Amino acid sequence: MRRPAVGITISYDPRRVGIHQLRCEYVRSVESAGALPVILAPGTPQDAAEHLDRLDALILSGGSDLDPELYGEAPHQKLGRVIRERDDFELALCLEALRRDLPLLAICRGHQLLNVACGGTLLQDLPSEWIGGRAHDLRRELWRQSHSVRVLPGSRLHAILGQETVEVNSFHHQALERIGSGLLVSALSSEDRVVEAIERPDRRFALGVQWHPEAAWGRPHSFQPLFDALVGAVRGA
Repeated sequence: MRRPAVGITISYDPRRVGIHQLRCEYVRSVESAGALPVILAPGTPQDAAEHLDRLDALILSGGSDLDPELYGEAPHQKLGRVIRERDDFELALCLEALRRDLPLLAICRGHQLLNVACGGTLLQDLPSEWIGGRAHDLRRELWRQSHSVRVLPGSRLHAILGQETVEVNSFHHQALERIGSGLLVSALSSEDRVVEAIERPDRRFALGVQWHPEAAWGRPHSFQPLFDALVGAVRGA
Protein backbone atom coordinates (compact mmCIF):
# COMPACT_ATOMS: atom_id res chain seq x y z
CA MET A 1 0.00 0.00 0.00
CA ARG A 2 1.28 3.47 -0.91
CA ARG A 3 2.27 5.54 2.10
CA PRO A 4 0.78 9.04 2.35
CA ALA A 5 3.28 11.71 1.28
CA VAL A 6 3.72 14.43 3.91
CA GLY A 7 5.52 17.59 2.82
CA ILE A 8 7.72 19.34 5.40
CA THR A 9 8.90 22.89 4.87
CA ILE A 10 12.56 23.63 5.55
CA SER A 11 14.19 26.60 7.25
CA TYR A 12 17.24 28.68 6.46
CA ASP A 13 20.41 28.16 8.51
CA PRO A 14 20.83 31.35 10.58
CA ARG A 15 24.62 30.90 10.62
CA ARG A 16 25.34 30.30 6.94
CA VAL A 17 23.89 32.18 3.98
CA GLY A 18 22.43 29.95 1.27
CA ILE A 19 22.17 26.83 3.46
CA HIS A 20 18.88 25.19 4.44
CA GLN A 21 18.30 22.94 7.43
CA LEU A 22 15.73 20.63 8.98
CA ARG A 23 16.07 18.63 12.18
CA CYS A 24 15.76 14.89 11.69
CA GLU A 25 13.00 14.60 14.32
CA TYR A 26 10.49 16.03 11.84
CA VAL A 27 11.35 13.20 9.44
CA ARG A 28 11.32 10.50 12.13
CA SER A 29 7.94 11.66 13.45
CA VAL A 30 6.37 11.43 9.98
CA GLU A 31 7.94 8.01 9.36
CA SER A 32 6.70 6.78 12.74
CA ALA A 33 3.18 7.77 11.69
CA GLY A 34 3.48 5.46 8.68
CA ALA A 35 3.92 8.19 6.08
CA LEU A 36 6.60 9.19 3.59
CA PRO A 37 8.36 12.48 4.47
CA VAL A 38 8.95 14.82 1.53
CA ILE A 39 11.26 17.79 2.15
CA LEU A 40 10.08 20.93 0.38
CA ALA A 41 12.83 23.11 -1.03
CA PRO A 42 11.88 26.79 -0.75
CA GLY A 43 10.33 28.07 -3.94
CA THR A 44 8.08 30.81 -5.20
CA PRO A 45 4.39 31.26 -4.32
CA GLN A 46 3.60 30.11 -7.86
CA ASP A 47 5.15 26.71 -7.02
CA ALA A 48 2.75 26.01 -4.15
CA ALA A 49 -0.07 24.35 -6.08
CA GLU A 50 2.30 22.05 -7.97
CA HIS A 51 3.98 20.97 -4.73
CA LEU A 52 0.62 20.16 -3.16
CA ASP A 53 -0.45 18.16 -6.23
CA ARG A 54 2.17 15.63 -5.12
CA LEU A 55 1.33 15.64 -1.40
CA ASP A 56 -1.31 14.17 0.90
CA ALA A 57 -0.57 16.39 3.91
CA LEU A 58 1.62 19.32 4.90
CA ILE A 59 3.74 20.28 7.91
CA LEU A 60 4.77 23.93 8.31
CA SER A 61 7.97 23.81 10.36
CA GLY A 62 9.59 26.26 12.78
CA GLY A 63 12.11 28.99 12.07
CA SER A 64 12.54 32.75 11.83
CA ASP A 65 10.09 35.58 12.53
CA LEU A 66 7.38 36.45 10.03
CA ASP A 67 7.48 39.79 8.23
CA PRO A 68 4.95 41.99 10.08
CA GLU A 69 4.02 43.61 6.76
CA LEU A 70 2.05 40.41 6.12
CA TYR A 71 -0.41 41.41 8.84
CA GLY A 72 -0.27 45.16 8.34
CA GLU A 73 2.14 46.25 11.07
CA ALA A 74 5.45 48.08 11.18
CA PRO A 75 8.50 46.17 12.48
CA HIS A 76 9.02 46.11 16.25
CA GLN A 77 12.49 47.08 17.43
CA LYS A 78 13.01 43.52 18.72
CA LEU A 79 11.85 41.81 15.55
CA GLY A 80 14.25 38.99 14.67
CA ARG A 81 15.55 37.87 11.31
CA VAL A 82 12.91 37.94 8.56
CA ILE A 83 13.18 35.89 5.35
CA ARG A 84 10.42 37.23 3.13
CA GLU A 85 10.90 34.68 0.35
CA ARG A 86 10.20 31.89 2.82
CA ASP A 87 7.20 33.78 4.21
CA ASP A 88 5.66 34.24 0.78
CA PHE A 89 6.23 30.64 -0.29
CA GLU A 90 4.84 29.10 2.89
CA LEU A 91 1.91 31.50 3.05
CA ALA A 92 0.94 30.36 -0.45
CA LEU A 93 1.32 26.71 0.62
CA CYS A 94 -0.82 27.26 3.70
CA LEU A 95 -3.60 29.09 1.84
CA GLU A 96 -3.71 26.49 -0.91
CA ALA A 97 -3.71 23.62 1.59
CA LEU A 98 -6.65 25.20 3.40
CA ARG A 99 -8.46 25.78 0.10
CA ARG A 100 -7.99 22.11 -0.86
CA ASP A 101 -8.75 20.87 2.66
CA LEU A 102 -5.37 19.14 2.69
CA PRO A 103 -4.46 17.98 6.22
CA LEU A 104 -2.12 20.52 7.80
CA LEU A 105 0.00 20.54 10.97
CA ALA A 106 1.61 23.90 11.74
CA ILE A 107 4.48 24.02 14.25
CA CYS A 108 5.86 27.07 16.12
CA ARG A 109 6.53 29.58 13.31
CA GLY A 110 4.09 27.53 11.22
CA HIS A 111 1.42 27.99 13.91
CA GLN A 112 1.95 31.75 13.67
CA LEU A 113 1.84 31.62 9.87
CA LEU A 114 -1.46 29.70 9.96
CA ASN A 115 -2.95 32.47 12.08
CA VAL A 116 -1.69 35.18 9.71
CA ALA A 117 -2.97 33.22 6.69
CA CYS A 118 -6.44 33.37 8.23
CA GLY A 119 -6.22 37.13 8.82
CA GLY A 120 -4.83 37.14 12.36
CA THR A 121 -1.98 39.15 13.86
CA LEU A 122 1.07 38.45 16.03
CA LEU A 123 2.75 39.87 19.08
CA GLN A 124 6.14 40.68 17.58
CA ASP A 125 7.98 40.43 20.89
CA LEU A 126 6.22 38.55 23.65
CA PRO A 127 8.35 39.77 26.60
CA SER A 128 7.72 43.45 25.84
CA GLU A 129 4.16 43.27 24.47
CA TRP A 130 2.38 40.78 26.74
CA ILE A 131 1.69 42.14 30.22
CA GLY A 132 2.38 39.48 32.81
CA GLY A 133 3.93 37.18 30.24
CA ARG A 134 6.69 34.78 31.22
CA ALA A 135 9.78 33.97 29.17
CA HIS A 136 8.90 31.55 26.36
CA ASP A 137 12.23 31.56 24.53
CA LEU A 138 14.19 29.31 26.85
CA ARG A 139 17.74 28.37 25.85
CA ARG A 140 18.06 24.68 26.62
CA GLU A 141 17.89 21.33 24.84
CA LEU A 142 14.97 21.48 22.43
CA TRP A 143 13.27 18.41 23.86
CA ARG A 144 13.21 19.64 27.47
CA GLN A 145 9.82 20.57 28.89
CA SER A 146 9.48 24.22 29.93
CA HIS A 147 5.94 24.93 31.08
CA SER A 148 2.42 23.53 31.17
CA VAL A 149 -0.34 24.12 28.65
CA ARG A 150 -4.07 23.81 29.28
CA VAL A 151 -5.82 21.97 26.45
CA LEU A 152 -9.43 23.08 26.06
CA PRO A 153 -12.09 20.36 26.40
CA GLY A 154 -14.08 19.71 23.24
CA SER A 155 -11.21 20.68 20.95
CA ARG A 156 -9.68 18.44 18.29
CA LEU A 157 -6.37 18.76 20.13
CA HIS A 158 -7.96 17.45 23.33
CA ALA A 159 -9.37 14.47 21.46
CA ILE A 160 -5.90 13.72 20.04
CA LEU A 161 -3.87 14.11 23.24
CA GLY A 162 -6.51 12.88 25.69
CA GLN A 163 -5.26 15.28 28.37
CA GLU A 164 -6.31 18.66 29.73
CA THR A 165 -2.78 19.60 30.81
CA VAL A 166 0.45 18.82 28.98
CA GLU A 167 4.06 19.87 29.52
CA VAL A 168 5.70 21.42 26.47
CA ASN A 169 9.00 22.88 25.35
CA SER A 170 9.16 26.58 24.48
CA PHE A 171 11.32 28.41 21.94
CA HIS A 172 9.57 31.54 20.69
CA HIS A 173 9.55 35.26 21.36
CA GLN A 174 6.50 35.92 19.17
CA ALA A 175 2.95 34.72 19.75
CA LEU A 176 -0.60 35.01 18.45
CA GLU A 177 -2.48 38.23 19.16
CA ARG A 178 -5.74 38.59 17.20
CA ILE A 179 -7.00 35.16 16.16
CA GLY A 180 -7.65 34.65 12.46
CA SER A 181 -11.06 34.03 10.89
CA GLY A 182 -12.38 30.49 11.26
CA LEU A 183 -9.79 29.52 13.87
CA LEU A 184 -10.54 28.35 17.38
CA VAL A 185 -8.12 28.50 20.30
CA SER A 186 -7.55 24.98 21.60
CA ALA A 187 -4.76 25.46 24.18
CA LEU A 188 -3.39 28.22 26.40
CA SER A 189 -0.23 28.53 28.47
CA SER A 190 -1.27 27.73 32.04
CA GLU A 191 0.65 30.61 33.63
CA ASP A 192 0.12 33.57 31.31
CA ARG A 193 -2.58 32.44 28.85
CA VAL A 194 -0.48 32.82 25.72
CA VAL A 195 -2.25 31.01 22.88
CA GLU A 196 -0.47 27.67 22.43
CA ALA A 197 -2.72 25.94 19.88
CA ILE A 198 -5.33 26.77 17.24
CA GLU A 199 -7.45 24.71 14.88
CA ARG A 200 -9.90 25.04 11.99
CA PRO A 201 -12.96 22.92 12.78
CA ASP A 202 -14.27 23.37 9.22
CA ARG A 203 -11.31 21.44 7.77
CA ARG A 204 -10.42 17.73 7.86
CA PHE A 205 -7.31 18.55 9.87
CA ALA A 206 -5.83 22.03 10.31
CA LEU A 207 -4.02 22.38 13.62
CA GLY A 208 -1.27 24.67 14.87
CA VAL A 209 0.82 24.31 18.03
CA GLN A 210 3.27 26.86 19.40
CA TRP A 211 5.67 24.29 20.83
CA HIS A 212 7.90 21.79 18.98
CA PRO A 213 6.19 18.37 19.23
CA GLU A 214 8.73 16.75 16.89
CA ALA A 215 11.54 17.41 19.38
CA ALA A 216 10.00 14.88 21.80
CA TRP A 217 10.25 12.06 19.22
CA GLY A 218 11.42 8.85 20.86
CA ARG A 219 11.09 10.25 24.38
CA PRO A 220 8.63 9.28 27.14
CA HIS A 221 6.72 12.56 26.71
CA SER A 222 6.36 12.08 22.94
CA PHE A 223 3.75 14.03 20.97
CA GLN A 224 3.60 11.33 18.31
CA PRO A 225 -0.25 11.31 18.47
CA LEU A 226 -0.23 14.68 16.66
CA PHE A 227 1.63 13.21 13.68
CA ASP A 228 -0.46 10.04 13.82
CA ALA A 229 -3.63 12.18 13.69
CA LEU A 230 -2.33 14.14 10.71
CA VAL A 231 -1.70 10.96 8.74
CA GLY A 232 -4.94 9.47 10.03
CA ALA A 233 -6.83 12.42 8.53
CA VAL A 234 -5.35 11.53 5.13
CA ARG A 235 -6.66 7.99 5.52
CA GLY A 236 -10.06 9.15 6.72
CA ALA A 237 -9.55 8.06 10.31
